[in-house]
Amino acid sequence: MKVMIAGLATETNTFSPIPTGMHAFQEGFFDRESTKRAPGFFSAPLHEWNRLAQERGWEVIESLCTFAQPGGVTTRSTYETLRDEILDDLKRAAPDILLLSLHGAMIAEGYEDCEGDILKKARDILGESGVIGVEIDLHTHLTDDMMQAADIIVAFKEYPHIDTAERAVEVFELAAATAEGSIKPVMRDFDCQMVAMYQTPREPMKSFVADMQAREGQHTILSLSLIHGFPWGDCARVGTRMLAISDGDVEAADQTAAEFGQRLQSLRDYFKADWPDIPEALNYASRSEKFPVVLADFADNAGAGAPADSTFVLKEVLRLGLKDVGIAIFWDPGAVMMAREAGIGALLRVRLGGKVDVASGQPIDIAVTVRNIQEYMTQPLGAANIKMGTGVWLEMDGVHMIVSDHRTQAFHPDCFEKLGLDIDTLKIVVVKSSQHFYAGFAPRASEVVYIKGAGAVTPNYASIPYKLKSTAYWPRDDIGFET
Repeated sequence: MKVMIAGLATETNTFSPIPTGMHAFQEGFFDRESTKRAPGFFSAPLHEWNRLAQERGWEVIESLCTFAQPGGVTTRSTYETLRDEILDDLKRAAPDILLLSLHGAMIAEGYEDCEGDILKKARDILGESGVIGVEIDLHTHLTDDMMQAADIIVAFKEYPHIDTAERAVEVFELAAATAEGSIKPVMRDFDCQMVAMYQTPREPMKSFVADMQAREGQHTILSLSLIHGFPWGDCARVGTRMLAISDGDVEAADQTAAEFGQRLQSLRDYFKADWPDIPEALNYASRSEKFPVVLADFADNAGAGAPADSTFVLKEVLRLGLKDVGIAIFWDPGAVMMAREAGIGALLRVRLGGKVDVASGQPIDIAVTVRNIQEYMTQPLGAANIKMGTGVWLEMDGVHMIVSDHRTQAFHPDCFEKLGLDIDTLKIVVVKSSQHFYAGFAPRASEVVYIKGAGAVTPNYASIPYKLKSTAYWPRDDIGFET
């Protein structure tokens, strides 16, 4: 058996002004021999697939694996160049099985559904006898083209994404069983008619995910994936869908997808982003008797395409005169360059943040001390180490700002502590992240509070100005769900 493995991933915020071009992919992860390197986030499945194929004595052909930090629309030439490199390898290799690590929610100039496009072209090359298995991020736009072209689609079940390796094993085993003729997978989905975010470490989603996994392997059901959707990607299929894969039983796949999809609809009131605004969150945290309180600056999450240089929270921290506050991670290459030139211990005037877009707010002019500088920083996310670039710790009268020259979200306390700032000494820790911070920060936090603030990744789902989504959805529309 011959297996080809490859990866192409980014997540497109169509409301972000940051273009995603070739440099973004080369800066993120770009490798034709990724399984010879330490696993990155979207290259981790390739490590699992290579290992499992080698254990079976199967031949492995490795194509390009690349992903870019989420941003705005991918340029047409970039997408077509990367897509065609993988497809050219597919033509040469002619494998029995193609395994792809994709994100979903990738939109390029002229391509509303990049994943559907590459999968359709891959199917044309392989023909009906080849098997195509896909692992995707649960923040995807699941389309008919994707389901018609692929044999197997499995999404991460957890948010934050701590199960990429487990899902890769699931994709491999299902694809291998399909190629060997022991199963005949059929996929069906259910439109939940919802746009929201679902935090799986908390109830009711914790039990929802556990019940999905418990159902797998019963009767003909092979795999279940809740496709959370990516709310900030304007396309026709944006929204939440439930995906079921059965062994040759179309009715079972339809019924199971509808069962879990309707269950999610019945839980919708739990997913309202009924969070405090910035002043309310900061005042609440400052009155707490247990520390640190972790505040999530949800709307400025680089991992969803935001600039990560908004100043709304910092401005309010300074207005309130709060102390022992840490904020991470500002993307401000200019401030990093100035700090490197001045050196550790220097007093420095900087114009911090507010540079990329109106969603960033206004820049703030402050006098700071350069407390530390660290090059080639990384943060752990599961088994992977995520690039942070050069990190700088700036401090002004008890307010601590972590700044980097590489746009990324705060995944882990390491983004503070590798620079020497122990988060346990702080009263308030503000992370520019929506949910991936949770696994690293929650065990150290007295409490985690999500902020409903301004920024490029608004949690006000009813107000997202879609132009391409024409169907009704909760919470924008009053939908009479069947329960």
